[in-house]
Order: sequence, then C-alpha cells, then structure tokens
Amino acid sequence: MTRIIFCLLTMAMPLALSGTARAKDLSPPPQPNILLILADDLGFSDMGCYGGEVSTPNLDALAAHGLRFKQFYNCTRCCPTRASLLTGLYPHQAGVGLMTRDTKQPGYRGHPQPNTVTIAEVLKSAGYHTSMVGKWHLSVGDKSPQPTDRGFDEFYGMIGGYNSFFNEPPFYSRLPVDRKQRLFPAAEFYATDAFADYAIDFVALARQQKKPFFQYLAFNAPHFPLQAKPVDIANYSSVYAVGWDAIRAQRLAQQIAIGLFPEGTQLTPLSEYKHVFAKDRQGVNPRWSTLAADRQADLARRMAIYAGMVACMDRAIGRLVDNLRSNGELDNTLIFFLSDNGACAEWDPFGFDTDSGPNNVLHTGAMLKQMGGPKTYHSYGSGWANACNTPLRMYKHDCHEGGIRTPLIVHWPKQITAQNAYRDQVGHVIDIMATCVAVSGARYPQARFQQPITPLEGQSLLPAFANRPIHRDYLAWEHEHNRAIRVGDWKLLSRANEPWQLYDLKTDSTEMHDLAGLMADKVTELSAIWQTWAQRTNVFPRP
Repeated sequence: MTRIIFCLLTMAMPLALSGTARAKDLSPPPQPNILLILADDLGFSDMGCYGGEVSTPNLDALAAHGLRFKQFYNCTRCCPTRASLLTGLYPHQAGVGLMTRDTKQPGYRGHPQPNTVTIAEVLKSAGYHTSMVGKWHLSVGDKSPQPTDRGFDEFYGMIGGYNSFFNEPPFYSRLPVDRKQRLFPAAEFYATDAFADYAIDFVALARQQKKPFFQYLAFNAPHFPLQAKPVDIANYSSVYAVGWDAIRAQRLAQQIAIGLFPEGTQLTPLSEYKHVFAKDRQGVNPRWSTLAADRQADLARRMAIYAGMVACMDRAIGRLVDNLRSNGELDNTLIFFLSDNGACAEWDPFGFDTDSGPNNVLHTGAMLKQMGGPKTYHSYGSGWANACNTPLRMYKHDCHEGGIRTPLIVHWPKQITAQNAYRDQVGHVIDIMATCVAVSGARYPQARFQQPITPLEGQSLLPAFANRPIHRDYLAWEHEHNRAIRVGDWKLLSRANEPWQLYDLKTDSTEMHDLAGLMADKVTELSAIWQTWAQRTNVFPRP
C-alpha cells in the first residue's frame, strides 16, 4: 500500500511543485532538462565547496547558486551505484550486487536485469532526448545490453571500468555506429575533454529536435590510472608535499568554517587498510612524518596528478554549463553532481603501479617526473584516500561513511530559489529516478516489453529541495559482505565477517563511538531489519 500511495504522489508532484514553489504561476512549468553528472572515485571533501583545496570554480558556482547535501548516499562501489542510480532500485534488485561478473544468482548477474527500467527509458517515453557520455560499466562482455539498448539515443564513452585517459582507440566508442564521429588527433586526445565535447554535441541534437534532454554524463575521472595533462599536474606540484595529515586538518578546518560540519567536529584517526592481493599488507595508514623523503615525493606527485584530474573535470563541466547558459537553457536545467563512491584506497598507503595488483613502485629522478603521462599507470593509495574523504572513516568498498557518503550538488534556478544552501535531509542514489519522474511528468511503468518491473525503492527529493523532510523507513547496503542499515539517525554496520558496530549519527556523524556493546537490543532490532531487507532485495544467496 505504501508504494501505491508513493506512486500516486509522485505522479502528482509536478503540479504540487508548481503550486508551492511559485504560487503566482499556476500553470505547470515546462519540462526541465535534466543533467546527471557522476564523478568516479571522487572523495567527499575533494571539491572546494566541500572543503578541499583543489580548484573547482565551476562546481563551486553551481553550489553557490543551488544546494549542497550533507547526508547523501551511494552504494559503496562503481557498478552497484550505477545500477541503482539509473534504475531507482537497490543494486541487488537490479542484478548488480557485485560487479560485472555473472554468478547466476539473482542479485549478481552483472548487468541490469529485465525487471528494471532506466531513467533514460522512462524519460524517453515522456518526450525527452536521451544521451549518455562516459563510463557505462554495466555490461557482462559484448552480449549484455549497452547504453543504446537501455533507452539512450546517443552514447560516447567506454563500456568497461577504467582505461587510459590519453588513448582513444580502442577504449572509447561511439554508438549508434551510423552517427558522425569526432576525430581527435592522437596527441590531443584526453578523455575528460572529449566527454565534454560529446556532451555539448548531444545537447545540441536535443535542441535541434526541440526536445527537453536527459543527459547522463559519467566521467571516468578521477579513477585510476592517475593520468593528467602536464599543466594540470604543475598547478599542484608543491601543494601535497605537506602530506596527508596536514591536508586532512586543513580540510576539516575549512569544512567547519563553511558550515558543512559543526564546531567541535574532531578529525577521525587515520583509517586502517587491508591489501586485497597481499594479505600481509594491512594495518593503519602511517603518519606522513614517518615516511622517507623519496617516498613522500612519490606520494605527493600521485596526489598532484589526482588533483589535476579533478580540476580538468571541473573545467569540462564549466564548458557544458556555459553552453547551456549561452543558449538560455541553464535556468530550467536540473543539474545533479555526485560521486559513485568514496575515495579509492586500492590497495595500501603507497598505491599500486602497472595494474591493479600488488605492486608498489618507488619513483625517483626521471621516473618521478614522468608520472601521470600516457605510458604510466598509478593509484594514489589509502593514505590519500583517507584525506580525500575528510573527515569520514574508511573508503570505497566499505559501508562506513567514507565509503557510502557522497557530495551532492543540485542546481535548478527556475524551481529552487534557495542559494548557497545546505540540505541535511538523508538521500540516496535510489532517489534520483523518483525525482526525475516527478519533475518530468513521466510515469514509472509497471512493465517493459511485457516483463513486470520492480516497483521503485527511492523517493522524490523535491521535498528536500524545498527544505521539507523526507520520510522513509530505512536505507540499507551490502557489498562484498560489508553491510549496513540506517534507521533515522541510528546506523548499524559491519565489515565483511566482522561483528556489528552501532553509531548514533546525530551526535557522531564520523562514527567515532561504537555503541554496540552498550545497546545490544538496538543491534538486535536493526540487524533484524537488515536481514529482512537483504532477503527481499536479492542479497541472498550471496556468491
């Protein structure tokens, strides 16, 4: 019954928004354009408007003229988040509880299943031009559906999870194949810039067709391999020599100054790490001062490359926003910007090289200067990931706040009159579909090609846009046997095969004080809700 009522309310929401947000205008507003921008492995505090030192003036401007959410959640890792974001379901319901590997279990098929419908499919039925640019990462080989099979009129990007930023073929593809393609000189190609080029092209197509657009712009930045243009690296060449301890302290001070966290918020202890491929490499991230000078130089260079990637992505977004502004479309374009998970710790404090395996390489001399170029392959490791998630604990893969809390910027001048405002309402990527349905006047279907569709799990964020509460029973997570549930301000979590931990996020938003040993009844209550959710949403049987 609750879901039926929700669907009816969702269908009525566009008119309700028109009446409450702008009472003097009683006619329904025109369908907004919708631009959904997803960063890849961006940490909670990396942007300037979330406390970071990286130059992100374009994203900061969107935040200054819109909303920033303090408590918005993802699904711990790229594939599950992308499936959930596009379908409005928990990832296991969509069949992507893990990654793009088919285990033959209902929740782990590796790509969105026939019981799902994507935002593109829903909005296309409401007259939208639909396009996708960037990282798909929701296909099992070449046989499972790709973007143009799931509602997108246009696609340019990569089907897999990570690739060189400097080499276009064979990593990036243009679909449908009969469309005109851009030609990039090999020496000039950089994926983030190419994504902006195609994003602008696809918006122009919608303009020509006189249709509102839905565009899903899924950057692969700043995911490894860490590769950036020399000028962008140079801008940060000396910034990170101070180390991650100092950067964490600077970021938290800035977050408190801008009101993102309250006075008195303490910096969490350095997070632990556990190497997946080398079981003997685990522990707690070291203090920067304990590292040798050559190791510090190597790590500072890695973070400078990462910062350059973020800055380049911000410029690419700025180009697209400027295009919308110059065509008079920005005011009625609903823009979401978020990250697919917390910062990436893979796999230890020193980062890996060559591939995503166990290797660490200490770069010195000429090798140090070459880092970040087309022929190099690095991650930045758990120490910097810890800093990028300031002040939260842990990282991507985990269900601590550092793994699942994402920055979210929302910008829509025509309907959101608040500027430079925070929203403390709890939201989740499952809510993006419901919000798109509500603002577009589309209807979430009961079937697709005669296949029944799982009812929406998410709720519209429109109440939060107007700073009203969002009422929900709970939010829950599972990935690689890491699990969590949030009911109100109570959060129960456990790392894989470890005991439950209990936190009161109202007074302990950074998960510093585990109350599980003091409140056994609350642990029992919340774990039972998690178990029921897990059974209902295909978490079980787990591979």
